[in-house]
Amino acid sequence: MGTSTDPRAAAMAAVARLTGPGGDFELAEEEVLGARMTVFANRRPNLGEVLAASAGFGDRDYIVTADERLSFGEHARQVASLAMALREDHGVRPGDRVAIDAANRPGWIVSFWAAVAVGAITVGYNAWWSRQELEYALGHTTPKLLIADTKRARDAEQAGAAGAGTTVLTLEEDLPRLAGRYPDAPLAPHAAAEDDPAVIIYTSGTSGRPKGAVHSHRNLTSVIEYHRMNDALSKAFGDPTDPARRRYLLALPLFHIASLHNLAVPRLATGSAVVMHQGAFDVDRVLRLVEKERVTNWGAVPTMANRLMEHGDLSAYDLSSLTAFSLASAPSSPAFQERLRTAFPVARQALVDSYGLTESSTGITVASPMDLQQAPGTLGRPIATVRVEIRDPEGNPLPEGQEGEVCARSPFNMLGYWQDPEATARAVREDRWLHTGDIGMVEEGRLRLTTRRSDLILRGGENVYPAEVEYPLAEHPGVLECVVLGVPHHDLGQEVAAVVVTRAGHRTDEKELRAYLEDRLAYYKIPSRWRITTEPLPRNATGKVMRHRVELPITGQSTS
Repeated sequence: MGTSTDPRAAAMAAVARLTGPGGDFELAEEEVLGARMTVFANRRPNLGEVLAASAGFGDRDYIVTADERLSFGEHARQVASLAMALREDHGVRPGDRVAIDAANRPGWIVSFWAAVAVGAITVGYNAWWSRQELEYALGHTTPKLLIADTKRARDAEQAGAAGAGTTVLTLEEDLPRLAGRYPDAPLAPHAAAEDDPAVIIYTSGTSGRPKGAVHSHRNLTSVIEYHRMNDALSKAFGDPTDPARRRYLLALPLFHIASLHNLAVPRLATGSAVVMHQGAFDVDRVLRLVEKERVTNWGAVPTMANRLMEHGDLSAYDLSSLTAFSLASAPSSPAFQERLRTAFPVARQALVDSYGLTESSTGITVASPMDLQQAPGTLGRPIATVRVEIRDPEGNPLPEGQEGEVCARSPFNMLGYWQDPEATARAVREDRWLHTGDIGMVEEGRLRLTTRRSDLILRGGENVYPAEVEYPLAEHPGVLECVVLGVPHHDLGQEVAAVVVTRAGHRTDEKELRAYLEDRLAYYKIPSRWRITTEPLPRNATGKVMRHRVELPITGQSTS
């Protein structure tokens, strides 16, 4: 029998070899939390085993920044010492929460793995939160320890961390001391059960409060297998690069699944390097880092890609090491992707798009370069172990070509939302199906979204739910009612806009309202477009605001 020349058929044959009986990434049917589903049969039982094995990579780079370099061996030594300090000096026990609130730095990752080693649950706080949002999170997850950079440690103290029983440690001073306190400590991680919680990542909440998506050891070890399988597929298709020699750019915050679950965690298992950009996204600094450290893989949000295109001629940088470039976290149009291919050399042959949620731990679907060429605008096909259905309002599966809610089931799906059984019941339903709230359809096996979570605003890769802004804005004494919407923005994708109806006899303006929100919301949630009026908002017969009939704001300064 001859070898197929059809690229799609060849890809399917390679996947079948790797995932079939006896394959390195063999798929099997198992029961997960009461539901039968497809899983990776050869996954590690918990993250502790992944951590213990990583010391074997020795002197290879694990984390690299512009001025720091941490090998796998040194990382293991620091984690072992810090884990002992967490246990012996601070009394951290399995199941306790260890929160991290900091900008990207190697200590963030060291802290995460030390929490894994003691069996604690890491809580990734959004480093852009306001003090009020941080105060809520401290009360919500009640961490025993908070590890923060100096700026955010100050915010935590002012938000009442001590009163909540949380000890605050700084990344700059306390962490280096504790990471060297027990130099002979053995790396003996806690043997967690597969479905024990490992990490909580916050996502914006429709009720006006952020929700903590709880991910298990199984979720993350399954993500690791998915990434290892992708490495094996690249090798099967003739990529000469040893997966362990790949170098991955980390330029998104570590409190996102893109950076933690899908970069820092799997790279500890594969022996490849995490090249970390620190500080605000600056095209020149990022490209110089790519050039210097010979980065091979880069996952970006469309806002970053747009700034690359606006930067001008990229030929001044040696980007020849880049062989993979992917888009995630926010939608991008076919026209945008075509402009990117024209401006950015690696995107011409290697551009990948994907669709996933914080709740799904990794991608639900991925669109290969071939998918994007054959079906512009697609978000691709379900990844290994993921089953996707489009369902009607009654929960019935719909055939291809019909529009409905995107639902997915896989071992990647979160356990639920921390301390929120009602929200969990709405999101994770019978037989562990995740109801995304997104509307889409399947065409020739590929997913296409038609509405992204109805009211969700995607600003530069950050999720902003209107309710998060509307609730505090409505508390202003001069505001009678308000509505918050997303409006197009050339760089960020969308920006936040507000229409405010003022109370009779009260005068207020944009400046006053912005100042009122600054102490209550992260900066990216504060509207940059405003319309202040005395005209009531349009409502339907049940009293709900008809957002599609709201006159969009035209005043205010657009932000970048």
